[in-house]
Amino acid sequence: MAGDRESLETYSGPATISGKCNCGAVTFEAGGPFRPPRACHCQSCRRQSGHFLSATRTDRQKITVMGAGNLTWFRASDHARRGFCRTCGAHIFWEPDGSDRTSIFMGCIDTPTGLNLVDHIYVAEKGDYYDIADGLPQFDYST
Repeated sequence: MAGDRESLETYSGPATISGKCNCGAVTFEAGGPFRPPRACHCQSCRRQSGHFLSATRTDRQKITVMGAGNLTWFRASDHARRGFCRTCGAHIFWEPDGSDRTSIFMGCIDTPTGLNLVDHIYVAEKGDYYDIADGLPQFDYST
């Protein structure tokens, strides 16, 4: 979702969000505007999360991480890295190479989030054990 594809995305939502990993060793605050959350069904996201995942995105400089010593980065592909808690293993961030934006996984954001899912991406790679039936747009790849 890097490069010219980012110019197609709209940003709005709440002024700020906060969140944490499952054990609380990593917490964060982030400023908006935020991209509406997208559900990613790619094989990498499914393997890393145990199912599909959804994420919003904001400018990297607007994210403050507390407990950053517990944040570990893993390169799941040759074009991005994922940030997770080294204590509990919760996946929190996704950062594409060459972008100044960071995706924040929705499951780590404190509720209410003030955000609504907008679409599904990489549905050609989705698991065969579930259907997507929420009526939102579906794309075989990231638009």
